Amino acid sequence: MDWQLAQGIGTKALLAGAGVLLLYWTVTAVKLVLSARGINPLLKQFFTQLASGQVDGAYLLTTKNYRTHVNRKQFINFLAGLKLNKYRNLKSGRPRLNDGQLILTVKLLTEAKEELPLDFTFVKLDDQWRIDRIRKQAA
Repeated sequence: MDWQLAQGIGTKALLAGAGVLLLYWTVTAVKLVLSARGINPLLKQFFTQLASGQVDGAYLLTTKNYRTHVNRKQFINFLAGLKLNKYRNLKSGRPRLNDGQLILTVKLLTEAKEELPLDFTFVKLDDQWRIDRIRKQAA
């Protein structure tokens, strides 16, 4: 009789734990999605400006911190090294929150399905997202 009681309590505790975990995961996912609003338009604007030759406009979408560490010439050299003109599409990954920063891996794709993964780090300044870091992932 005691075994059935313990088994019933254990099952209920396991279900309650799974429910709490599911609730936590749902709240975290919703919080991440809500906090990431505005990232996709920023990325679109960034790549649209690069595609139209407006490098200065794309450079100004970065934070002052980024521009302090990476001057305009270094930014242009970095972009030239990426050979962006051969990529036709992009696929963004799942955003990750880390100490108030949002990190997003973006994969640029060629028609031959070659990929160039870039990690973008975003910070929110005055309710607007800005690019704080762009890093090419190691192959």
